[in-house]
Amino acid sequence: MQSRLRVQGHPIQPMLVTFPLGLFVSATVFDLTDVVGGPAFFGEVGYWTGIAALVAAALTAVAGMVDLWDVPGDRTRRTAVAFNLVNAVMAAMFLLTCLVRSHSSQRGASVAILVTELVALAAGGVGVHLGARLMRQFDSGRVDAGGLDALAGSTGEIASP
Repeated sequence: MQSRLRVQGHPIQPMLVTFPLGLFVSATVFDLTDVVGGPAFFGEVGYWTGIAALVAAALTAVAGMVDLWDVPGDRTRRTAVAFNLVNAVMAAMFLLTCLVRSHSSQRGASVAILVTELVALAAGGVGVHLGARLMRQFDSGRVDAGGLDALAGSTGEIASP
């Protein structure tokens, strides 16, 4: 199974998924700093980092939906659907926290917002596990010519030019 969206032979969605995950983690760290008594601007930075993560998550979801069309209807499809749903749940929880914060004059974090973000990150951890499983299922039986698996059949001799 090949991904429809590729850059130089590499699927785009696994590359894109790192951006929202990293931004969600960063937003949570900023909010944690705000909640434990750091400067108030950390809450504001956490809010805007969460917004950036939501934009990145939307782009990643589009790439995931395009790839989902070509996934065979077996265990791989179930894993791909579960992966996309878990990531959507994580993004929805962060969207909820951003919506709550958007109605206040100061967009600082609270303990309830921080707990919600930590639960969302736990869901994201499940998504990472499912994504890794998905990549193993996509790549099963495929040997990369430049990878270490290519060396398995070699005799160890170096050919002279």
